[in-house]
Amino acid sequence: MSTTARRKELGALLRMRREAISRTELGLPSLPRRSAGLRREEVSSMSNVSITWYTWLEQGRDINPSRQVLDAVARTLRLSPSEHAYILTLAGLSPAEVQTPTGRADAPEHVQRLLDAMVECPAFAIEPDWWISGWNAAYAKLYPNVAQIPASDRNLLWSIFTDPYVRKLLPNWETDSRRLLAEFRAEAGPRLDEPSHTSLIEKLLEASGTFRTGWEGRDIEGFASRERLFHHPRVGDLRLEHHQLAPLDQKDLNIVVYLPIDAQSSERLRRLLQADEEPESPNSVE
Repeated sequence: MSTTARRKELGALLRMRREAISRTELGLPSLPRRSAGLRREEVSSMSNVSITWYTWLEQGRDINPSRQVLDAVARTLRLSPSEHAYILTLAGLSPAEVQTPTGRADAPEHVQRLLDAMVECPAFAIEPDWWISGWNAAYAKLYPNVAQIPASDRNLLWSIFTDPYVRKLLPNWETDSRRLLAEFRAEAGPRLDEPSHTSLIEKLLEASGTFRTGWEGRDIEGFASRERLFHHPRVGDLRLEHHQLAPLDQKDLNIVVYLPIDAQSSERLRRLLQADEEPESPNSVE
């Protein structure tokens, strides 16, 4: 394939993936037109790439995008590892370092059964560095993106700092994100030199300026059960108590449970669990 053909193929693939991505999954409002995908300006902003440069990429212009630019665009468009490697090859870059699915194990069967038994409480299992390995139907209703995220990105901290849906889901996002980051750091000390931990932090530092500021601040705080406020686009405010449990036979796994703490939250959560429709974008509800 000639250089010109590779550039055209790269542009065509990026355009197709941009137009095909679900705005609802990203927590963005629908557009007053047929396409459900992203605008070029949105890809540019979310990837921290200039709109001119991204437009030229889609147009197949004679430019030489860096690995950093293509990695950022691949994350924004949620390209699969194979697609990510393909666009790097089209740009004349080596795909050798593309992260393939990590092969992270699902939660053990007995842990998943425990999660499923918590029918009316959103619950999920996390491994070291907060990789989500299992969840129940209630959590999928509260945070529907969890089932759509590739396993290589299904990380609680990653979602908190990069998923626009989460920012709308958490009305107190700034306070919550600082507290959760401080708790994460308190847990992460023994793993600071592990490659998997280093890779996650480097990825977050590149993807989120807010994370970078918080990480450099080095706040540290132990976990404490507490009330948290969620605002779901379908049922409104939910006041949930955040608990964390540690199975004695799974030393590297914790179970997070959100328990409704008042009658109104219980009723709203019950209505959410009974809803069959896809959740609306949180941006559509003020």
